[in-house]
Formats: sequence, structure tokens, C-alpha cells
Amino acid sequence: MRCSQTYVELMHKYLDDEASDIDQQKLKEHLLRCTECQLHFQELKKAIAFVQSTANIHAPANFTNNVMARLPKEKSAVTYKRWFRRHPMLVAAAVFILLMSGSLLSNWNNDNQLLVSKQSNLQIQDHTVIVPEGVVVEGDVIVRNGDLKIEGEVRGDVVVINGDQYLASAGHVTGEIEEIDKMFGWIWYNMKQLITKII
Repeated sequence: MRCSQTYVELMHKYLDDEASDIDQQKLKEHLLRCTECQLHFQELKKAIAFVQSTANIHAPANFTNNVMARLPKEKSAVTYKRWFRRHPMLVAAAVFILLMSGSLLSNWNNDNQLLVSKQSNLQIQDHTVIVPEGVVVEGDVIVRNGDLKIEGEVRGDVVVINGDQYLASAGHVTGEIEEIDKMFGWIWYNMKQLITKII
């Protein structure tokens, strides 16, 4: 088409009902003289008629549901990855709790040998730790996998872990006395110790 772009713009204005009376007159006069512009104008009219004819076409009521039902199902791994990305703090907390409980559980089941806190004036007979009469122990006394017998004085806390019994005859303890014989008690004790160290 060798005619000016002005006539193409006039065609579009005319088809959009935006052309003034003067513009419409100019376009009609030009279309009478130019066969190429007549063909182009007819093609534009056909295109508009085709687009307008599709306005009456409507999709079925359940079209969207049918399309969604035919889509492939999402893999569960993708669902989990998305959940992990959306909740990183929960994932970190769960991993921390899992590792801590595994560590504490393995420590609980580690061995059954007698373990005693480091105080030089304690006596050990078989599986019994004894604070002798007249002896003052400064600090906490912790006995694991054994019994504790206090005849003297302990200036601190006393903890018996996985022991059969705590025996106190005439002894004196200034701190708390705690017996831990269950795994959850052991976990709770370790958590308290960890929080105390952090604070």
C-alpha cells in the first residue's frame, strides 16, 4: 500500500466511530480513487466482524474445573519443599529438637558405669558414693548410675541420675536434691543445665 499513513489512521478512526464528518468525507473520496485502500479497508472490516462474532461464544460453566482436573498432580516432594521454604524457623526448631533429643538419648543409653562429679573428699564403695561424716563438700554432687549416701554436709545441689536410691542419714544438703530415673527427666535436667549456662 503506497498511500499515506494518514488514510490508514482515518480507516481506524472510522471503524472505531471516532472520525469527524470531515474525516469521513476525506476517507470516502480517497476510497473511490484508490483500489489498494479499498481492499485494505474491506480486510479491516472483516477482521472487526470476526472479532465481534466471537463475543457470543461462552465457555461451559465447569470449564475451569475441568482444565484444573486435567493438570498433572503436584509431587509431594514439591509440596514439602514449598512448606519448608515458607516456615524456615519451624524447620530449624524441629531439626534442633531432633538432634538434641538424639544426643541426650544416646548419652542416656551410653553406658552403665558409675560417674561422679569431681570432689576429692568423696568415697566410693561398689556403686555407692559416700560423703563421710564430718566432711564438707563445696559445690554440687552429681552421681550417675549409682547410689549416694550423705553422712557429712554438701554445700550445693545433689543430683542422682539413674540411681537406685538416695540415702541420707544424718547429712545436710544446702541446695536442692533431685533424683532422675526416667529418660524425660534426664532430658529436662540437661535442658535446665543448658539454659542456666546460657543465662
